[in-house]
Amino acid sequence: MITIDTLNQHVGEEKLRATVAAFYRRVREDALIGRMYPQDDWAGAEKRLADFIVYRFGGPQTYIEERGHPRLRMRHIPFSIGMAERDQWLKLMGESMRETGISEEAAEVMIPFFTQVADMMRNRPE
Repeated sequence: MITIDTLNQHVGEEKLRATVAAFYRRVREDALIGRMYPQDDWAGAEKRLADFIVYRFGGPQTYIEERGHPRLRMRHIPFSIGMAERDQWLKLMGESMRETGISEEAAEVMIPFFTQVADMMRNRPE
């Protein structure tokens, strides 16, 4: 059984990083959420998300070692994030997971986590 803490060992760090790379290819072209990302630091933004996901799913602690506590809500407060942005982020991540062949069993762990985090990032009343 895959859990949030063992997902990295079941899916593999390489596939998690490939999923983030697929996600960022979509974000770059996305009219709604693409503008929120640092246009001069796509590689850095991709690395930070990949490191965070790998760490959160039981992999190496690179994210914590380099960035400290995630403080996700604080880091995202400069951006206006409502339901549309939340839903688009989840849509693009879901497409990326399918593209890279994330198994249904792994997706059953990843999707609720991503949904919870995306909900937490919302900072604009609807």
